[in-house]
Amino acid sequence: MQQDDRALVARLLAGEDNAFRSFFDEYFDRLYRFALSRISGRADLAEEAAQRTLCRALRALPQFRGDASLFTWLAQICRNELADMAEAERRQDRRQESIDASERARHRAESVASDEPAPAERAHADDAAGILRRTLDELPGRYGDILEWKYLEDWSVQQIAARLGTSFEAAQSSLARARLALRAALAARGVDWHELLP
Repeated sequence: MQQDDRALVARLLAGEDNAFRSFFDEYFDRLYRFALSRISGRADLAEEAAQRTLCRALRALPQFRGDASLFTWLAQICRNELADMAEAERRQDRRQESIDASERARHRAESVASDEPAPAERAHADDAAGILRRTLDELPGRYGDILEWKYLEDWSVQQIAARLGTSFEAAQSSLARARLALRAALAARGVDWHELLP
């Protein structure tokens, strides 16, 4: 099995498209279940943890030595992601409490808010849109279409399933895989999706 893991890692490092699909198909669902069992059934966080794990793993592949199975290595990354997410959630909760407690801070934030973006923000948005469009066009299979339907055309998962001729569950899985593929493609371009899509 570890020989298969090393072969898959070598194919990923060589940039084979089929290797990415194999990697995702093999490990996303397993990581999702792994995360879900550790966060009290919060499906949204489990999906996020699985996606973040695979993205981080893709960036860290050169460090994979093959001493343990690839899944064992991924599970350790997932544990770290879950810890990071829990800490971020705690910080967000504290920050939210702090902001809500400060009437002056709320008024200051409201006075700064404006409907009209600044020129620099408009330029950034135009650049981000171009990068996003090119990346969506380069995604494998129908991933780009699925993301456009969901986020640009605001389709429900049920509508996507009907368009693809699949079940609701299969469409949800395709959507999760499409999101991961987008993050991985952006990471390959050296773009942090958090910066691109604030």
